[in-house]
Amino acid sequence: MRESDVLVKIQDTLYDVPAALPVARGLSHFGEHAIGWMALGVAGAAVDRRRSGPWLAVTGSAFLSHAASVVLKRVVRRKRPHDPRIRIGVATPSKLSFPSSHATSTAAALVAVGRVTGSRWPLTGVPVMMLSRMVLGVHYPTDVAAGAALGAVTAEAVCRVVDKRERNNS
Repeated sequence: MRESDVLVKIQDTLYDVPAALPVARGLSHFGEHAIGWMALGVAGAAVDRRRSGPWLAVTGSAFLSHAASVVLKRVVRRKRPHDPRIRIGVATPSKLSFPSSHATSTAAALVAVGRVTGSRWPLTGVPVMMLSRMVLGVHYPTDVAAGAALGAVTAEAVCRVVDKRERNNS
């Protein structure tokens, strides 16, 4: 089965479900250029001053992973889905697809949030963002999978650096 066929099946199942498109579009706007995730980290640092370093790691993870995904897009140059059966549910800032920057920054931010909070619950947002990008018809499954992996790896690296710095400053 081709990835376009997978997108068509996802859209046939979810595109017309009430609230699916508004929620997917809302996630798209929140995640655009990782702005929502970076703001979450800054807000966390402002509210939870005792753990401001780890909260700023959320911001740093989102920013660095997004930057890495933009560079990879320009190297890989994979075009967004263009099968006539696929409905495009949101405008995009570029025509490039791999990896999904939304999946990348979401995974990075939520892995980092999970580390700050000590909970795995934030990770449930990663597949939600991944699915939303496919419902909107702007990414293939491999785009979102690669993005999520890149984001998780970036967050782990950033959080380890911040953790080490925090231990050294204690």
